[in-house]
Amino acid sequence: MQMAVAVNASNDKSLSSCRVLVTGAGTGIGRGVGLEFAAAGAALVFHYSASSLGAETAVEEVLRAGGSAKAIQADLNDVEQISRLGSEAIDFLGGLDVLVNNAGITLTESFDRVSPETYDEVFNVNMRGMYFLTQQVLPALRDGGGSVVNVSSIHAYAAMSEHSLYAATKGAIVAFTRSLALELIKQDIRVNGIAPGWILVEKHRAAMPPGFDFDAAERTIPAGFIGTPRDVGRLAIFLASEGSRYIVGQTILLDGGQSLVMPLADRISDLFGGVPPSRPE
Repeated sequence: MQMAVAVNASNDKSLSSCRVLVTGAGTGIGRGVGLEFAAAGAALVFHYSASSLGAETAVEEVLRAGGSAKAIQADLNDVEQISRLGSEAIDFLGGLDVLVNNAGITLTESFDRVSPETYDEVFNVNMRGMYFLTQQVLPALRDGGGSVVNVSSIHAYAAMSEHSLYAATKGAIVAFTRSLALELIKQDIRVNGIAPGWILVEKHRAAMPPGFDFDAAERTIPAGFIGTPRDVGRLAIFLASEGSRYIVGQTILLDGGQSLVMPLADRISDLFGGVPPSRPE
């Protein structure tokens, strides 16, 4: 089976001939993932939906470093624009080896206030866009035995109030990844996913109240720090590489151990001196 990215024995990534499309790459995780692939030598298309600033500055950064990159706009609500994005990316790159489906709308809204229009928009961008873009670029991926990496979220596995719609889309991505992987592995295309926990991006900093204690927040994460887009990029590169050739249809939690912590674990430990009382049989 042919894979898109080779990794040598010293674990250095060799992506000099790898062609990558990252959606939602104008800000946050997607931009960081694209820059990480580019730093490893890949040629990139940075997709963005609205403001071009983040994607264009990422392209400039790649070009200054001697790489190859282009920013392409498309509204993932629109299937015709999805088709155009796939075609333009393949034309620029001369093919496609890796698709990173990252684009998504994050929504915090109470269940009783979600309108049908909001429901459609969030599902269209987070799930429908991913579905039909992957379908559009499938022939190019098939040519080289490519890889698809779908970005889900810890919200697919753990609940948070006022995230019912967002979490539903992220759970759908996990199921889509699993089923599509089984179908496409027969065509030498591997499909896997990443479910990030807390990844610190610009919008998170902006949303926090004045004086928010990031040091205290980091202490709640077993790893001792909040992840960065670069962490997601490194995992995406691994999942697109020969080093992960036996990983198929999996969505990997990238959360610094957040999902390992039992509710009230620290409080129980404080109450009982570090050892919860045994329960009589």
